[in-house]
Amino acid sequence: MSIMERLARDMVQATKARDSERLGVIRYVRSEAKNREIELGRELKDEDAIEVLARVARKHREAIEQFSEGGRDELVEREKRQLAVVETYLPEKLSEQELAEIVDAAVAEAGADGPRGMGLVMKIVMPKVKGRADGKVVKDLVQKRLSGSEEE
Repeated sequence: MSIMERLARDMVQATKARDSERLGVIRYVRSEAKNREIELGRELKDEDAIEVLARVARKHREAIEQFSEGGRDELVEREKRQLAVVETYLPEKLSEQELAEIVDAAVAEAGADGPRGMGLVMKIVMPKVKGRADGKVVKDLVQKRLSGSEEE
């Protein structure tokens, strides 16, 4: 069952269960997916749906950060609940160990030996971890690896 099919099925279930928060999140994700579908001019594949879900999850994380800085605890809790709903549709996150292995392999594949190889390594890593790791975490890990390999 595709992600879009799961979203449609879960939307019906949330409606029947009168779960307004879950229903609202699913409707929002579906509308974002529909907008992406219009942009692409075709039906979304699972990779495209994962991209949309990752973007929505990132928006929720940023909102959580902003609301917590502003001391709006009730809004932080709401955003966390909504983020949890979105994350149920995303693939399982990579562990630090798995992510490190992917980055190491990409550094070796690109033959990168310093910060100038950052773009090459990121081009190799990001498609492999799409939706399964935060881009900022990947970037930090790649920078650390490249600066560490420079010292050797």
